Amino acid sequence: MSKVSFPAGQRIFKEGDRNTAMYIILKGNVEIFFTVNNSQTKLAVMNPGDFFGEMALFSSKPRSATARTIITTELAVIESKQQLENFLVKNPKFGAKMVSIMAERLAKTNELLISSMENATAKKIEYSPIRNSNADIDDIEPLDDL
Repeated sequence: MSKVSFPAGQRIFKEGDRNTAMYIILKGNVEIFFTVNNSQTKLAVMNPGDFFGEMALFSSKPRSATARTIITTELAVIESKQQLENFLVKNPKFGAKMVSIMAERLAKTNELLISSMENATAKKIEYSPIRNSNADIDDIEPLDDL
């Protein structure tokens, strides 16, 4: 495990990057955000003791968000599963914290997914044409009372 320092406003990684490091904030603050249609959406502001980028250790997928320092920041860098395992053996309280935080993040992701699916289903139902209708446009009564 190594330590690195970044000045304020420095990008640590960006969406689409394929690096596999995870980071623990020792000093400073980091914002996590993603960009859609040139608009940034902030996901979190991380503080000393927080960690981010952990999914890169477990997945070969590109980064889903960007991490950027807010102020001068010092980070511990964990570059492999083996380094993470060694760190967690030496720091079991951090391991318990990590499991708890990852469970919270998964629960929030599930909530967002369910909400997104509900909204998509509602829109699909709302905009679906009426099918199997035996009515013809000529069968509709005129609306004279309006």
